[in-house]
This record gives sequence, C-alpha cells and structure tokens, in this order.
Amino acid sequence: MASTSNVPLQGVLKNDSKTYLAIFAVGFVVFMFIALVAQTLGWQWRSWLPGAEGVKSVTGGVKAAVYTFMSHLT
Repeated sequence: MASTSNVPLQGVLKNDSKTYLAIFAVGFVVFMFIALVAQTLGWQWRSWLPGAEGVKSVTGGVKAAVYTFMSHLT
C-alpha cells in the first residue's frame, strides 16, 4: 500500500512557489547582466538568449529568456 504524507497541501504549494520565485529571480539577474553588458558593447545579444529573438525591449527579452529557460527545468 502506498504511504501518504501528513504534510498539508498548502505548505507544499507555498514552498514550491518560493522555489519558483527564487529560480526566476536568479535567472532574471543572470540574463539581465548578460543583456546589459552586451547592449552596452553593441552586440546582438537577443540571438544568444532563448525566446528573446522577437522581443524589442531589454526587460521583455530577458523575461522571455527566463521563462523559456524555466520551461526546460520541468
């Protein structure tokens, strides 16, 4: 028979939410740093980041790259 856990579902969802936010924040900072350095040097950085190819703004491109990166984690 399968064992069940006494951990409440709310606690599990809250921990998963914090983990997701932490991964998103770290990824956003890393990709933003890459994008800002490349932007200041005049490089075409959008082709480097997955999902950022068609986005016009730096923030939108970084956000798209982070979401694409995170979709590969699950």
